[in-house]
Amino acid sequence: MLCAGDCILAVGVGCVHSASGVFYRGGRATAARPVVESAASVLGFIVAQANRRGVGHVLTIDVTPASRRFGIGSKLLATAEERLRAAPCHSVVLETAVDNAAALAFYKRHGYSVVKTIPRYYSNGVDAFVLEKELLSGSRDK
Repeated sequence: MLCAGDCILAVGVGCVHSASGVFYRGGRATAARPVVESAASVLGFIVAQANRRGVGHVLTIDVTPASRRFGIGSKLLATAEERLRAAPCHSVVLETAVDNAAALAFYKRHGYSVVKTIPRYYSNGVDAFVLEKELLSGSRDK
């Protein structure tokens, strides 16, 4: 189930949950924080933010290994995109490692396209693809 605003979840160092259901990370408010939970544990989460130019940014998405391949990541991404559209954002961007074939296939299935490469983006020297999806041009997933 999708967790409502009353769910408390700490995601990484420097993240704080507010009563409004918004995370503040590094002084910036995130636009979406849907969490998928089972009765006893968090199965996955996504953190995204909207900027003043109408561009959303997926900062991170994660689903526990045992919970993958059940549509949880797709539901999290779709919910974040809905919230970003309401922000209103006209597009959303994210980064993924160039060698992460599973993530790249996941994002392409959801309508994202590679728009550029950032050399040595990750601390281990791996490059990142920047992917983008238009949100307001009828490119919604079914």
